[in-house]
Amino acid sequence: MSMRKPAVLVVEDEPLILMSTIDAFEEAGFEAIDALDGEQALQRLGERPDIRAIFTDVNMPGTPDGVELANMAHALRPDLMIVVTSGKMIVSNGSLPAGGRFVAKPYRSSQVTGLFASLLH
Repeated sequence: MSMRKPAVLVVEDEPLILMSTIDAFEEAGFEAIDALDGEQALQRLGERPDIRAIFTDVNMPGTPDGVELANMAHALRPDLMIVVTSGKMIVSNGSLPAGGRFVAKPYRSSQVTGLFASLLH
């Protein structure tokens, strides 16, 4: 019986950042699922009950933004690991759901994938 790779939802509206982040997660042994905004992310969560974690940017077009998405996703699936990132602002742990984490941009891909690996494996 083969082990399935942990599925991580990557939410990012900048295509180049999204592609490089997806590549980094896949190289680190995850299944990476992309979403371009919070609305698409919530749709993906509904379609994929196997998603175990979310890595989302804060600043995205439309609603919800990344912090709202983190809280909505946690309400739907309290078991999800949630990491929020931004290059424009610092997000306090108080605005994130229980267990949520913040990583400032720019970040090293290995820093982020290592964080997910330590929490999901």
